[in-house]
Amino acid sequence: MPIKLPSSLPAFDVLRREGVQVMGEAEAMRQEIRPLKIALLNLMPKKIQTENQFARLIGAGPIQIDFHLIRMTEHQTRNTAADHMEAFYRPFSDVADEKFDGLIITGAPIEHLEFDAVTYWDELTRVMDWTQTNVHSTFGVCWGGMAMINHFHGVKKHLLDAKLFGCFKHRNLDTSSPFLRGFSDECVIPVSRWTEMRQAEIDAASGLTTLLASDIAGPALVTDPGHRALYIFNHFEYDDDTLKQEYDRDIAAGTPINIPGNYYPDDDPSRPPLNRWRSHAHLLYGNWINEIYQSTPYDIDQIGRP
Repeated sequence: MPIKLPSSLPAFDVLRREGVQVMGEAEAMRQEIRPLKIALLNLMPKKIQTENQFARLIGAGPIQIDFHLIRMTEHQTRNTAADHMEAFYRPFSDVADEKFDGLIITGAPIEHLEFDAVTYWDELTRVMDWTQTNVHSTFGVCWGGMAMINHFHGVKKHLLDAKLFGCFKHRNLDTSSPFLRGFSDECVIPVSRWTEMRQAEIDAASGLTTLLASDIAGPALVTDPGHRALYIFNHFEYDDDTLKQEYDRDIAAGTPINIPGNYYPDDDPSRPPLNRWRSHAHLLYGNWINEIYQSTPYDIDQIGRP
C-alpha cells in the first residue's frame, strides 16, 4: 500500500521517481480501508529534506499511510520557504484535538542548549504529554528522542569533547524485539551529534530497554513501553549524502571537522560515500509501522482511552 501525500508536496515526485508507492487524496478515497494516521513534528531546519527522508521509510511498506506535517505553533523557520510551510504544515495548536496512530519527533540542531533554554520547550513538553492521550506510538529521533527520555524519565544529555560523526557498528541487544525483526546481529547507523546519552543512566531509569548500542557511539535505540515510545539517538533516516553535506558545509565554512568515520571508501572524501544502513532503516521503520497496525484501535477516537 502507498503513502498518501499532497500531489504538490516535493516528496510526492521524489518518492515516486524512487519507486515508492504514493497516492493523492482522490486515489486514497477509493480504498475502503482505514489508513494509519502518522504525523511528523519536523524540528529540522531543512524541512523538505527531512520530509523526504521519513516519508520514504514509512511509505515503503504494505500499509496505507495518511501522512501529516506538524510544526511548533510560535516558532518560525528561517530555512524553508514560507509558502511551503503555509501549504503543507499545521501548527500543533491546530491538531491538538486530533488523534494519531503514530508521531515522529525529529532532531534539531540545538544540542548545545539546555532543554529549558530552547525557545519552544514549553510547547514541546505539552506535545510530549499530549502523546499520552492522543498518539498510539511515538518515535523520538536524535534530539527529539533525547528530549522525550529526559522529559519522561529525567535522563540527561551530556556534551562531548568532539562531534561524534560517521557510521558506526551497533550491536543487536534483543533479537526477540518486534522492532528488530529481521535485524542482523550488527548494523551500521549514521551518527552526527555533539551530545550523548549514557547507558548507566538509562539503566537506572524505570521501564527502559536498550535495543541497539555501539561501543563507540553508546546507546542508540531505546524502547519505553510505559509511554508507548521509541527513542533513537542516531540517524537511520539519513540519505546517502547527508553526512557528506554536513562535512562539505563545515569545510567550506572553515569549521574544524573530522572526516566522518567509516563513511567514505578508504576514508577518502573525494570518493562517493557508501550507504550501508538503508536495509536496516527500512526494517526498523517498517517494524514500527507494523506494530502500530497490529495494536492501534480501529476506531481512532479510542486512542488514549482506558
